[in-house]
Amino acid sequence: MPEDITNSLGGFPTHAQMRGEEIKTPSGKARVAKFGMWRLSATEQEPGDLDYQVSEILDQLTNNLDAWQELADNYKIDLYCGIFMESDMEGISLSPESLQKLGERNILLDLDIYGPDEAD
Repeated sequence: MPEDITNSLGGFPTHAQMRGEEIKTPSGKARVAKFGMWRLSATEQEPGDLDYQVSEILDQLTNNLDAWQELADNYKIDLYCGIFMESDMEGISLSPESLQKLGERNILLDLDIYGPDEAD
């Protein structure tokens, strides 16, 4: 249940849903959630600053690694990042400290990287 995750993490989600819950879409239609979710979003950064965003999210949540392990034993935990590149030869990095924090919490780093739009 989303409330249990909120209690375990000590922070509040940006969005949460339970499997089977009726969800209203932006168009006003209703659908049934196929899965549960607890999501916390970071502030969009331009230029991108993935380290800042990882800290922004994790600083709102518990540092209790036992709580994170219990969640990892029961749920998939991931940090999804959509990265939008402005040029072909751009890169993004993540500090050892951020990588360590994600690893200690069993958080999968999931990157979707989008290249620049091609001009017609």
